[in-house]
Amino acid sequence: MYQFQDRVAIVTGASSGIGRATAVLLARRGARVVAAARNAAQLDALAEEVYRFGGTLLAQPTDVTDAAQCAALVRRAVDSFGTIDILINNAGISMRALVIETDTSVLRRLMEVNFWGTVHCTKAALPHLLQSRHAVLVGISSVAGFHGLPARSGYSASKFAMHGFLESVRIEHLPDRLQVLIVAPGFTRSDIRRHALKADGTEQAETPMDEAHLMTPERVAAHILHAIRWRKRNRLISFEAQFIALTQRILPRLVDRLVYHSMLREPGSPLSRRPAPGPSRLADQQES
Repeated sequence: MYQFQDRVAIVTGASSGIGRATAVLLARRGARVVAAARNAAQLDALAEEVYRFGGTLLAQPTDVTDAAQCAALVRRAVDSFGTIDILINNAGISMRALVIETDTSVLRRLMEVNFWGTVHCTKAALPHLLQSRHAVLVGISSVAGFHGLPARSGYSASKFAMHGFLESVRIEHLPDRLQVLIVAPGFTRSDIRRHALKADGTEQAETPMDEAHLMTPERVAAHILHAIRWRKRNRLISFEAQFIALTQRILPRLVDRLVYHSMLREPGSPLSRRPAPGPSRLADQQES
């Protein structure tokens, strides 16, 4: 079993939600943590919390869309602790809009953060991970990385891309015993839906879900560390994620319908105001 004591871990997107909870739990297990996010004030508050219970955490403000900042993040970890054992790519944003209405800059932004952020951090950290006998590379994904979700096209695309990238890295380094883990939580209590981008790129500022009834970030963090400890390849935390990942290979059309109607029931769902069919489609419907 994997031991976390004295391991050096980088966690991106650590200022809130799953990233913050994972950084705290790693520090409680004895790891030396370098926490990265854009919000320096929240990182400082996290460092103070960890310091109070005797843990070790360094705050490194980082925009993962900037390769140079990702390289600086890795240098901070190596300069401070001499190595990197664990990289958890958690930084991410979401969206909520139909493709037909969405500005392509929104889709590009999702790819820059969710996919390219993972690429930049992994590329910078990989040489150091491969020097560690305890190397673990983690991508925090979603059920959207296993099956496309309506009104989440950019999010799904970025998570599919993350999966392909990390799986390729895993296979390339089979002889090196690099553990590559993809984690797909279910809907988790966090600010990701409040910061989700609308069709014009502005944040929706509210969540369509009852956050109090969602999985807690602390529970997700415990699942992540458990999966690392037992050297898992994939960890689908919720029943919904497990069901979709399995059933889409057998009954893909059924999963399409289930996902559609699930997203349609969300308050203010973009699916409830789908644009009317174009002239050619209307003519086809009238003729039939």
